[in-house]
Amino acid sequence: MQPKLTKILFALCVLFISSYSVAQEENDIIKNGKVYTLGGIDVTGLKSFNKQTVVTTTGLRIGQEISFPSTEISDVIKKLIGYDLFSDVKVYAATEGDQVFLTIDLKELPALSDFKIVGIKDRKKEDIIKDTELKKGKKVTESFLVNTKNYLVKKYKDDGFNNAKVTITTRVDTTEANAVKMLINIDKGDKVKVKDIQIVGNEKLSDKKIKKAMKNTKERFFLRFWKKSKFIPENYEEDLANIISKYAEKGYRDARIISDSIIHNEDNSLSLKINVQEGEKYYFGDIDFVGNNVYSDETLRKVLGIKKGDTYNGVLLKKRIADATDPDADDITNLYQNSGYLFSNVNAVEISAKNDTIDFEIRIIEGKPAYFNHVTVVGNDRTNDHVIYRELRTRPGELYQKTNIIRTIRELSQLGFFDPETIKPNIKNPDANAGTVDVEYYLEEKGSSQVQLQGGYGGGGFIGTLGLSFNNFSLRNIFNKKAYRPLPMGDGQSLALRLQASRFYQTYSFSFAEPWLGGKEPKQFSVSFNHTIQYATSYNNGYYTGNVDRSRRFLISGVSVGLAKRLKVPDDYFYFSQALSFQHYNLKNYTTSLFTFGDGFSNSLAYTVGLSRKSSGPNPIFPTTGSDFSVSAKVTFPYSLVDGTDWDALKEERDELIESGDDADRISEIDQQRFEWLEFYKVKFSGNWYTTLPKKFVLKTGAEFGFLGSYNSSRGLVPFERFFVGGDGMANYTLDGRENIQLRGYPNQSLSSADGSVIYNKFSLELRYPITLGNSASIYGLTFLEGGAAFDEFRDYNPFQLKRSAGVGLRIFMPAFGLLGIDFGYGFDAIDGTNQANGWETHFVIGQQF
Repeated sequence: MQPKLTKILFALCVLFISSYSVAQEENDIIKNGKVYTLGGIDVTGLKSFNKQTVVTTTGLRIGQEISFPSTEISDVIKKLIGYDLFSDVKVYAATEGDQVFLTIDLKELPALSDFKIVGIKDRKKEDIIKDTELKKGKKVTESFLVNTKNYLVKKYKDDGFNNAKVTITTRVDTTEANAVKMLINIDKGDKVKVKDIQIVGNEKLSDKKIKKAMKNTKERFFLRFWKKSKFIPENYEEDLANIISKYAEKGYRDARIISDSIIHNEDNSLSLKINVQEGEKYYFGDIDFVGNNVYSDETLRKVLGIKKGDTYNGVLLKKRIADATDPDADDITNLYQNSGYLFSNVNAVEISAKNDTIDFEIRIIEGKPAYFNHVTVVGNDRTNDHVIYRELRTRPGELYQKTNIIRTIRELSQLGFFDPETIKPNIKNPDANAGTVDVEYYLEEKGSSQVQLQGGYGGGGFIGTLGLSFNNFSLRNIFNKKAYRPLPMGDGQSLALRLQASRFYQTYSFSFAEPWLGGKEPKQFSVSFNHTIQYATSYNNGYYTGNVDRSRRFLISGVSVGLAKRLKVPDDYFYFSQALSFQHYNLKNYTTSLFTFGDGFSNSLAYTVGLSRKSSGPNPIFPTTGSDFSVSAKVTFPYSLVDGTDWDALKEERDELIESGDDADRISEIDQQRFEWLEFYKVKFSGNWYTTLPKKFVLKTGAEFGFLGSYNSSRGLVPFERFFVGGDGMANYTLDGRENIQLRGYPNQSLSSADGSVIYNKFSLELRYPITLGNSASIYGLTFLEGGAAFDEFRDYNPFQLKRSAGVGLRIFMPAFGLLGIDFGYGFDAIDGTNQANGWETHFVIGQQF
């Protein structure tokens, strides 16, 4: 006869995820302290899970020994509850001799089989689904329901819907096992706006100044579209503190808010009444420095910038000690940290207040200088370590300087291989006694290669473009088959290939750049090749047919070699660059307005020298601070000074022939001689300045200038290297050295003559706002004001005679495709040959520089 089995309920019932209880009742079979062998495990109550999966999850094994009381059983309950899959867990035990048999009784949480959101527009539902993790199969817990409701209520209150109500109901889905359907009903109600704000008790500061200090809570005003009058309680509390800060800036350190009232009006608006007590105005008295040995009082006073007798400004005092809003601020804390004193501590202490004067002590604990111990980088899966470490301004054994950490962040951002928004320096293991600190740079790789694949119709035919740009290329692994993914990458080199073709032309280009030639210093070597074949259109009996005549063609071939080096003086933001370029132009029965001859050739051997300074950043796609400027000169050899040709006589002969209309062959012969070797000089300047404004806005200010000149007026200006102003500024297939200057609001190249201008200037203001600066895509909006003009002769140049425009635009940068954008510009002035404002123009931007 089978022995009698005695079942004992341990009453192991978990009521909440954060707590559980185990109840054990002694009897004459299970004894405290006795060890049993686990003879078997059964699982009951399952509806959607596999029994063996649950047994494996518990970690219990048949044959293992279990003593009572048992921590193993408690651990099993904790683990099962921790998965958020079960609402109740009970464990039953039965013994048979020295064996114990367990039964785990589970109550599964229901799964979400379907959900529905009502009360809002469909386009708003996607964000809610994403943010609340609403999805089929989600286990429906009480905490999930509460968190979802709280999130939605807060979301709409933050948008000004203070009366928003959210109801979430569930019902059993009879078509599926252990499943529920969910209905989310959202009643936003009307948006609650601030009708008026009444300030009481203020005499020293006007209502206008106090209301301006309230950054987020504004009165209803139909002309203020950039800041709505919605009421958000958290923002309102913050603005009350802002009022006190505004008084503190003006010297009223005892100012306080006695009371504030929120009045609900019948039209569902709010009226705010704020009662302030201003107190007396105070002034700075004596400011003494205590504990400073590294810097003199005089030096610290200059940095502090506050003198005895100045109006008391508590906000300014805190910023001059340590400005939390600007990591690179000119304050006393940064003064010490930029000199290695990481462990320094600076505090302003009020020591006396006599009448209206407050005396302070600036108490400084300098500590000992800190030096970098370990400097590491994490997150670079594709970029080789040496490419990163050569950009670091923080090296082991060097003195700690905060400015070097900030500069390192900028340099890593400028590489373009990492997401600039996520680069983070982690200060680790600071040891004040040893005077050492570690720093670890966290990086997230992003796509650094770009593909340009375009097709369109223009110029009488289809135009196709294929461009490949690899900005983290590795030339040394070019023969390493294992390194191809799809190309060898990781050494920070640039490789670009581009092909564009239509019925009328083909253009090919190749470029390569090594930013650290030799590997010891930032010395960039670059080389590029290009070739274009342009065909003429055919005519039949004097009529244009629109077909291609391949027997008449214009070939342009070129090569360029450049070398650029980072300088140390005046500072290491400067670069000095040099390049040598050669272009060969070959006409074969091809007539163009650039030449008077249809058969012949022209050569251009030019040397370009430039000086630039680039300190903008840290994000190269969306710079917020710093500036960029460059000045360059492109020159050829002055052949006319040494070739022995009487250019004055040739010019006179040519002018006479043109005037008489005779001997076109002789004119072509003279022009072939003039342009056999091009002779010119070209000077350019460009500058951009970036200023961070409140609310994430960035102001970009720009100026440009260009001039093309000749050494010998009798020989004349060359037909190449000219400026074409107007439009989107996008480069086209022509490789004749021309430069397309963006000036939105006007058609492309419409502000220059047909053959291009020899001098231009341009001024611009651009206000930018970041919509998102994520790794997958960076998007920002902009509004702009521009003015510029082009002239055919220097004597006509007038820098104030501008063609003006304004407009708005959008930029989207995706690592794989580069920059995409659209601008809508309005030209306020007339194009030459018209007598009215140009009006609206739409410009598309693809792959243009930032």
